[in-house]
Order: sequence, then C-alpha cells, then structure tokens
Amino acid sequence: MSRVLVLSDIHGNLDALEAVLRDAGKVDTVWCLGDVVGYGPQPKECLHRIANLPGLICVQGNHDAAVTGKLDLYAFNREAILSIQWTRAQLSADDVEWLANLPEKVEFDDITLTHGSPRNPIWEYLLDLNTVQVNFSHFTTSFCLVGHTHIPVMYTYFNRNGNGKDEGYVDWMIPQPNQKIRLIPRSIANPGSVGQPRDRDVRAAYAIYMPESQQWELRRVEYDIRAVQQKILAAGLPSRHASRLEEGW
Repeated sequence: MSRVLVLSDIHGNLDALEAVLRDAGKVDTVWCLGDVVGYGPQPKECLHRIANLPGLICVQGNHDAAVTGKLDLYAFNREAILSIQWTRAQLSADDVEWLANLPEKVEFDDITLTHGSPRNPIWEYLLDLNTVQVNFSHFTTSFCLVGHTHIPVMYTYFNRNGNGKDEGYVDWMIPQPNQKIRLIPRSIANPGSVGQPRDRDVRAAYAIYMPESQQWELRRVEYDIRAVQQKILAAGLPSRHASRLEEGW
C-alpha cells in the first residue's frame, strides 16, 4: 500500500522540514501544497530539498508567487514584504524559475491539490464555512488538499436533498495527531504548516495519506525552534517571524 507525504507552508524553515522528513519515514511520493519559501531563514536550502524529493508534485503558494514577481508585494503586510525581498536575494535565477514554473492547481485521479482554495488557488483562505461551502463547486474530484491557513482542518460536504432542492451543508473537524481518518468523498483537507504553525501548537505539522484506503493521518513533530529563531535574527529578518514560532500563531 502506497504512502504519500502531504506537506505545506514550509516557509524556509529547514530544521522543521528535516524533522518532518525523518518522522515520515519511507514514502512513495510527496505532495507539497505550496509556500516553500517566505518568512524563514533558509529558503534556498528548503527549495533544493523539496525539489529533489521522490515523486514530487508541488503547487505554487502565494509567497512562492510573490518571490517570482507574479504577485504585487503590496498585497502583503510590511514584515512579509521584507521577508519576500530578502528571500529573492538569496535565490538564484534557476531557483526563481523553479518557483515560477510551479502550477497553481493539479488534478489527478480523485485528488485536487492547490494552495489557497480551488476557486482562488494562490490567495483565498478557507477559514469560514460560507467560503468553504462555495468552494465545493470549484472542484470535481472526490478530495481537495489545501494549505495556506497554517491550520490542520478537514471539511466535508454532505448533499442532503429535500423537496427537490439541494440542502447540502458542510461539516468540519480538527484532526488530532496520529488519528487515522478515512476521507469521505467531497472533502477538503489541510495538513497544517511545516514551518510556521498557527494553531497554537508549535510542532511542525504534516499528513500521511494512503490512497488505496483513503486514510488520512495528521502528524506533529518537534524540532529545534530556538535554532531557527537564531537564524532568523542573524539574517536580519523581522523578529516577529522568530517570536511566532514559539507561540504557534
């Protein structure tokens, strides 16, 4: 049975990425849901590490797009702008080209992969149920995997017909670490963030997916946060990028 490593929002945090790769063990393929770079102190190293993973499928995140010039920097806050400008200076022309060539959305078999949402792959956040429900009409596969919010979550659309009308509704849950869940068709799942979790759990987040059984398992792993904070400050990046790592927001 094949094992897929699903990860997102690495954000230049090599220490967290290496911890995830060690914890995940042997996998058959890797699905990366975007934002390899941004915020963190080792964007080049993270890009090269991701690019060489086995069977990689990677989509473009908003920070990846901003580094390539695809997005207007002023769509971001001041600290994110400083990080994007610094990141650009660390990458080679080939690195930037690799990011620029990432697709916004990938569909295959019963899976859609994207960063923000199926409706707006680069920028839209799936944080409220109204936005989530609208997005179910923007993909036709059984499952859609997203990142961007840095929060592990799962949404499922249930089509409840009554009086000839679609009275569908969205249910949601926050998976617990190491909890094995069978994905129900018409689900959107988010593995959380490797490099900058925002759910008040400082551990790096990722998921293992088993396509044959449609089993989804959220995982969390500790890494040396202090070491990454020191690298952020030594690089002259905004101190907020360091402080939020130990607070998980």
